[in-house]
Amino acid sequence: MKKIDLNCDLGESYGRFKIGNDEGIMPYITSCNIACGFHSGDPLTIVKTINLAAKYGVQIGAHPSYPDLQGFGRRPMNMSNEELEACVKYQIAALKSLSESLGQRLKHVKPHGALYNAAAKDLSIARVLISAVKDLDAGLVFVGPAMNEMSAFAASLDVKYASEVFADRRYNDDLTLVNRSHAEAMIINPDDAKKQVLDMCVRNEVTTLSGQQKKIVADTICLHGDQPDAVLFTTTLRQALLDQGLELKAYAND
Repeated sequence: MKKIDLNCDLGESYGRFKIGNDEGIMPYITSCNIACGFHSGDPLTIVKTINLAAKYGVQIGAHPSYPDLQGFGRRPMNMSNEELEACVKYQIAALKSLSESLGQRLKHVKPHGALYNAAAKDLSIARVLISAVKDLDAGLVFVGPAMNEMSAFAASLDVKYASEVFADRRYNDDLTLVNRSHAEAMIINPDDAKKQVLDMCVRNEVTTLSGQQKKIVADTICLHGDQPDAVLFTTTLRQALLDQGLELKAYAND
């Protein structure tokens, strides 16, 4: 039976600002990527999200970003390798220590937003991120885009790499994500998301924005918890995957 992980970016509320519906989504996913406070989230939200994940047996991951609270981590930033390494290690270490203090264990790391996209296009940035993960805990899984050369670098460091695909984002012909500024960047219909997910997970292909069919291989599927119909997307995709005979299981637990 083929196994697939269903992940979601959560823990993005902070202060008096509530973002997403973590309580509604968590029962239906297998792993979560918790904001580390640099693009969203705060210490209390992190603790609550870790506890919520533990309640439902959901794997815990860190979701580090550029230090861009005002822009939700979606703006590119020019940082030296030394500064970026320190920034990423700081965030992962916070999630790791908080998880352990609550009797849980951090299992994976997935960069957020502009940092994720920058690493997908620039291997020098990917090297900084993966090396930082290796330094902190060689047992952590690094989650990155499917069909990307950073997976080979991770393998060279003996860091386990989970190839990620997106349920609610459109793809360019080079398998990068369509920029959010584009009117068709996001998939807003759950049925369209279901078709894309089944194409990727069952047929190992994706239809790009230009209409081309491209090969793609998935270990984990990402949903965004801050989109309006996130709970409906999650339940729809979960059932569609189960109906295809796939086993839903957190990747790092294999």
